Amino acid sequence: MSNFDIIKEQDKTYVANTYGRFDVAVKEGKGAICVDFDGKEYVDFSSGIGVNSLGFCDEGWVEAVTKQLNTLQHISNLYYTEPCSKVAKLLCERTGMKKVFFSNSGAESNEGAIKCARKYSFEKYGEGRSKIVTLQNSFHGRTVTTLAATGQDVFHNYFYPFTEGFVYTPANDKEALEKALSDDVCGLVMELIQGEGGVMPLEPDFVKYAEKLCNERDIVLIIDEVQTGVGRTGELFAFQNYGIKPDVVSCAKGIGGGLPLGCVMFGEKTEFTLKAGDHATTFGGNPVATAGAEYILNRMNGEFLGEVKAKGDYIREKVLKMPHVEGVDGMGLMLGIRLTDGVKSADIVKKGIENGALLLTAKAKVRLLPPLSITYAEIDRGLAALEKALESF
Repeated sequence: MSNFDIIKEQDKTYVANTYGRFDVAVKEGKGAICVDFDGKEYVDFSSGIGVNSLGFCDEGWVEAVTKQLNTLQHISNLYYTEPCSKVAKLLCERTGMKKVFFSNSGAESNEGAIKCARKYSFEKYGEGRSKIVTLQNSFHGRTVTTLAATGQDVFHNYFYPFTEGFVYTPANDKEALEKALSDDVCGLVMELIQGEGGVMPLEPDFVKYAEKLCNERDIVLIIDEVQTGVGRTGELFAFQNYGIKPDVVSCAKGIGGGLPLGCVMFGEKTEFTLKAGDHATTFGGNPVATAGAEYILNRMNGEFLGEVKAKGDYIREKVLKMPHVEGVDGMGLMLGIRLTDGVKSADIVKKGIENGALLLTAKAKVRLLPPLSITYAEIDRGLAALEKALESF
């Protein structure tokens, strides 16, 4: 048996079969290129679903985490650590937020944000004001609570009873939102670009109106930046593209660069809501993960973020000329390709693998989430594989 066959057999035998894996085992990678066990190379337009913000094995990131690994790998949040405090400072200075709670994943970050909204309202208004409004077609995680927060019926099955207290309203519908934000609502959660829902950006007027209503009604405005955050849209966080000031921001994926790390950022209204004992996690703010995050955040200066926007524009222009492409949605290096002629996104992804590119789906769209540090040569190589996949239909 080949190494690949052994890996597949072990995986099927011993790993819980909760993933529909593609027929590839990745052995190693550098930059935006990875290699399987047969030596075949692929351009990675997925970055581990938006996680590898600097690609595979970025030298500076590896050096930062290795140095910290040889210094202190963990001590718990009963004690202070330097990397944790440094990253919190960077995040607050770059966003205008006031406090940071570190978690390990996007779902955990959204759980913390929901808890914050409910406690804020309970302390100020008492019981009976605990509903959370989210948008239809949203995705906020796979815990029992964040599945309930997710506005897609397909996820609301099997795991009953789900956490109660969630209401869904259509994206970009001001009138429906105004009705949904009733007197018993404490929080509104929005992805500014619905990622798993199909790379669907919210309309700026709707987002500003939502901010206005939340401010008027003292509802906690939570922006889910798990996929859009840390440079993905060409700003450090997507809300900075919309010119709004959230009360809470959740984040994960790209901030860890490949290590499990997430966070919840609190604004002026909520910075003191969660107190000692209200929320905790064993691994949150881990020194090794935050040492890597410090390096990532320091890389993302104005020039770097400008390049993300430029690369996104470059990809959009090239893709729009390809066959079976109706349009391209998204911002920066978070793009969704609308297909024509009944071509299925899953089929394009499979053909992309054959041609040497790792792509993603987002419902009917082909989703591109390349490393933010991807070079133009790597982009061209990946786009050639994508075009070849499209041409085969």
